[in-house]
Amino acid sequence: MNMGREDERIAETEALFRDVNEQIAETAERFEVSSADFYCECADVACHDRVEVPLEDYEEVRSESTHFIVSPGHENQRVERVLAQRGRYAVVDKVHSAVAAIVTRLDPRTDQA
Repeated sequence: MNMGREDERIAETEALFRDVNEQIAETAERFEVSSADFYCECADVACHDRVEVPLEDYEEVRSESTHFIVSPGHENQRVERVLAQRGRYAVVDKVHSAVAAIVTRLDPRTDQA
């Protein structure tokens, strides 16, 4: 199922929240704290949920370009599946090929070449 522009919007929104969370993680590391409040990385541009995530867990999630942190219940089953439920947040993987390709392309950690 290819929804074109809707898929792009979903991927771009989630990648934007991921970029904000990257800045939060960098700041937390500078202050040598063990966890931080990250924004939910769901596709809802109006979502402002914050979830506390240990930095070690955040780094584990960020090791895969298609993995994101969302508030429980914020997953979009059309484009992702839940990999793990960890208390106040869930880890999801993009399974929709178009969305996965876009979030991978927009991942600041893979754009280091």
